Amino acid sequence: MITPINDNDWFIHSRTPRMERLEAYFGGHAYDPHRHDTYAVGVTLAGVQSFHYRGAHRHSLPGRTIVIHPDEIHDGHAGAAGGFRYRMIYIPPHVFQDILRGQPLPFLPGGITTDPRMAQSVVRLLRHIDSPPEALEEDDALFELAMAMNAVTGHRPPPRRFDYPAAQRARAFIDESPSATITLAQLEAVSGQNRWRLSRDFRVLFGTSPYRYLTMRRLERFKCYVQAGHTLAQAAVDAGFADQSHMNRQFADAHGMPPGRWFKLTRQSADT
Repeated sequence: MITPINDNDWFIHSRTPRMERLEAYFGGHAYDPHRHDTYAVGVTLAGVQSFHYRGAHRHSLPGRTIVIHPDEIHDGHAGAAGGFRYRMIYIPPHVFQDILRGQPLPFLPGGITTDPRMAQSVVRLLRHIDSPPEALEEDDALFELAMAMNAVTGHRPPPRRFDYPAAQRARAFIDESPSATITLAQLEAVSGQNRWRLSRDFRVLFGTSPYRYLTMRRLERFKCYVQAGHTLAQAAVDAGFADQSHMNRQFADAHGMPPGRWFKLTRQSADT
């Protein structure tokens, strides 16, 4: 069942422990410029899905696959009368790193591909968006997607070695302390790697900086606190932000909309 948001727009949202999925229709404006530390990979189902990405105005037509790299600024809007409908999956880079084991993340500069391998692997993950896949089914589909992305982006073996175990130790430390103040010196001590090499490797292996990764974990905690009944102000502080204004800026930067609108969309989706 689809729940209308405004006169025409609607939104379906679901998640598993490793990914978020959505299907939506927007008649015009959808998202302000924003960035998130996950891949956004999806398919356009109807209309013209337009967005600004890496210095160009992109347009995706039905059947094309969109691949937004982590931490890249983009927006979203209808490119023609009649709006656009699409499905999208948001996958953290560390999920791919469980498969790639220290390879640089696949990168598609233009953000759009017509390669059938990508379309098939994405559709498999998005086929039944309102029901969670079995764990093994999800494993297989994520592996196929990672391999398709490597093939489509022309991945080659890295020219230098990356210290994946050190970056993984740093990421685990951040995961265990999302509301704490963390310094690069602490991550250096935890990982056993020089802080600047660690910072460089972290970006290559997980698609974003250590601080940005920490911010996104705080936003996840913030959303959980609000859904548990906390006020926005209290949830912001409990999640590790200085105050609600600090959280609001980071939330809009990550989601392209203020938290009030985001929670309205997700609550309506949950009521379907």
